[in-house]
Amino acid sequence: NDPVALLQNQSRQQPHWLRLKLHGRRSNRSGIGAHVRLTAGGKSQMHLVKGGGRYASTSDHVLHFGLGDQTVAETIEIHWPSGLVQTLSRVDGDQTVAVLEPLD
Repeated sequence: NDPVALLQNQSRQQPHWLRLKLHGRRSNRSGIGAHVRLTAGGKSQMHLVKGGGRYASTSDHVLHFGLGDQTVAETIEIHWPSGLVQTLSRVDGDQTVAVLEPLD
């Protein structure tokens, strides 16, 4: 029964970000099942493209990575469900990037 508190972040720093939208060609069109590792500023993050959620819901197929004060992702490694591994280098932040699965 404590009083309700509303907290607001007063930070003036605008953290950087990068969104990836995967488009499969050998794998499924949405890239469901792809594992993605992004490295920026010496730190790595991993995401998995999921296809579902609970009853009558789904997951967003666009992956969102927080970059903090980094403006560039040094490497992005995508492990597609088809078994292909794709590597992107020096991708600028603060944008949504469409990534097309290679055919070979």
